[in-house]
Amino acid sequence: MLRLITDFDGPIMDVSERYYQVYQFCLDRVREPGQSVQRLSKSEFWQLKRSRTPERQIGILSGLGEDQARIFAQLRGQTVHTPPYLHYDTPVNGAIAALEKAQREGLELVVMTMRRTSELEEACRRCQIGRFFPEERRYCLGNDYVKTGDVNDKPLLMERALAELPAADDVWMVGDTEADIVAAKTHGVKAIGVLSGIRDRPRLEMYEPQLILNNLAEAVDFILAASKQLVSCGNGAK
Repeated sequence: MLRLITDFDGPIMDVSERYYQVYQFCLDRVREPGQSVQRLSKSEFWQLKRSRTPERQIGILSGLGEDQARIFAQLRGQTVHTPPYLHYDTPVNGAIAALEKAQREGLELVVMTMRRTSELEEACRRCQIGRFFPEERRYCLGNDYVKTGDVNDKPLLMERALAELPAADDVWMVGDTEADIVAAKTHGVKAIGVLSGIRDRPRLEMYEPQLILNNLAEAVDFILAASKQLVSCGNGAK
């Protein structure tokens, strides 16, 4: 059995518009009446997010004062995962086709995400993604789970998944953040970083995944090709 564990946001869902809408909302909420701000374009904002620029710094770059930037960062954290903004998420270009190909080729698909159960269910239902991931192949946070940080929490999800899922001949993790790579490497799973999400190449390279590709489609193609090569080599050794 060949298993593909994939993060949800980044490899499958594009969250950039949600994050940008929340950025604009927080900027407008925090600035004083008549205060001039330098609203970042979406590409400027997303580049800062992908390089992991702190929220307070983004606020300052947008023209807020120090105290305002602190409030801006707090408000952003309170708002970005709330239901009114989740509908801005859309599938990454080519991600659905990649999942269909993976399913067609016999890969066992597992999703592992820092979304809460209700957040994952909303997107699966709205974008018809649930068909790829049966309930027992969805690993996410409970609605009441107290987060301690993605790099801490995601390895715990990986530990639970590996304990509960049947044994597999080969397991790959595809993700767009350091948490995905740390979770995979902590438990001996091969990791592929993808550039379709919220981290840029320099940030991913710091965590040394097996390789970095552009998106889930490229990752699926690579995993299938690597699997066929292993089978071929195995047959040749007999």
